[in-house]
Amino acid sequence: MSGPTPAPDANLTAAPRANPTQAPSAAVLIRPHHFRPNPATAIDNAFQTTGLGLRRDVSAAAYHASTAAARRLTEAGVTVHLFDDETAEHPDSVFPNNWFSTHNDGRIALYPMYAQNRRGERRPDVIEFLKFAYRVEEVTDYSGLELDGIHLEGTGAMVLDHTSRIAYTARSRRADPKLLHRFCTAFGYEPMMFDARDEEGTPVYHTNVMMCVATDFALVCLDAIADVKLRSEVVGRLRETGKTVVALTQAQVRAFAGNAIELRGSSSRRLLALSTTAAAALTPDQVEVVESSCDLLALDVSPIELAGGSIRCMIAGIHLDPRTDPVAAPAPRSAADDVVMIAS
Repeated sequence: MSGPTPAPDANLTAAPRANPTQAPSAAVLIRPHHFRPNPATAIDNAFQTTGLGLRRDVSAAAYHASTAAARRLTEAGVTVHLFDDETAEHPDSVFPNNWFSTHNDGRIALYPMYAQNRRGERRPDVIEFLKFAYRVEEVTDYSGLELDGIHLEGTGAMVLDHTSRIAYTARSRRADPKLLHRFCTAFGYEPMMFDARDEEGTPVYHTNVMMCVATDFALVCLDAIADVKLRSEVVGRLRETGKTVVALTQAQVRAFAGNAIELRGSSSRRLLALSTTAAAALTPDQVEVVESSCDLLALDVSPIELAGGSIRCMIAGIHLDPRTDPVAAPAPRSAADDVVMIAS
């Protein structure tokens, strides 16, 4: 399985740690060779297109779309670590943000996944690469909780405000409230959980399809939060933390307008990466708010959107400090090194 070449020795020093930022300048993407919408997740993912099976045209289109997205991000100055998934066992492997997250304090979290055929997406080679290229002090592994039916699917289930330390989370079978509180206690976030539903009354399966928190603004479907008190609390916390609230409609959410991520590239301005589908759904007034803070980078990932996720789901942001003075590639290490195993 190909991917970036692991380099920098694990004993090298890192650059001085900066204050947390919302917009990472690096990301991990997984390029699928056998993409297809996952039948095991269709039960609660209302965004997913079913019945496509193993169609080669869809698989090839997804491969090329992820390649083009990685190229566009790189051209914009984002550091992209692109790994390939050549297996056919993991139809959702293009969405790595669900199984790991990285944090400014040098920690990585690994998460328990709801669908059994997604659990093999967790890749030791990705984590080992991050240890060699970035300053990683600890890996906290919650994945063993899958055996107890407890799930928390990373930055799909949680929309993290890294600067104000808030974890916005829509309640679902993929976001266990007790594990959310456990994660927040360990990683220093304030949990804010709410119920969110689409127009048909179906619970939103991942918070990041209805909400994006950027440095200066937040895209959020307030109509999805039926509880008026909770809706007011969410708006209040966003405004208290300096965000302009951009209210999305349910139709815009169906077009993946909430599934966006703020990044830093080579420009002095930040980027908002979103799909061409999402960009076309935004109103001129909404675009004006976004562009007052960052540039829109619209990427065509429409084949991948058939699986019920868009560009935010494809990007695992890297909030770690890069190592300095790279030398020879290190000797292989056990994937268990520096891992804190979490049990129930």
